[in-house]
Amino acid sequence: MNRSILCLTVLAAASLAGCASSPKPVAGGPSVPTGKCNAEGARWAIGSAVNDDVVNRILQGTGSRDARVLRPGQMATMDFREDRVNVDVNDRGAITGIRCG
Repeated sequence: MNRSILCLTVLAAASLAGCASSPKPVAGGPSVPTGKCNAEGARWAIGSAVNDDVVNRILQGTGSRDARVLRPGQMATMDFREDRVNVDVNDRGAITGIRCG
C-alpha cells in the first residue's frame, strides 16, 4: 500500500471516530464509576444487540469509565486502559465479546 493511500485511510478513520456517540449516564447508577474494568460483570451482554442502553449497563456492570464499541474491520488504538471496556460487535450488530483495555 503506498504511503498516500495509508495516510488517507488513517485520516478517514480518525474523522469517523469523532462521529461516534457517547453513551448517556445510567439513571440511578453509581455517580462515579470505580474506573477499573472487570469484564465478568457484563458477560450477560454477549449475543445482545448493541445500543446505548446496553452499553450503559455494560459500563455499570464492569465499573468502567469508558466504553468502546468495535465493529469488524474498524481501526482502533492498541493502548491498554484499565478504565475502558471494549465491546466487540459482529456485522449484524450483535455483541460477540466483552474485554477490558
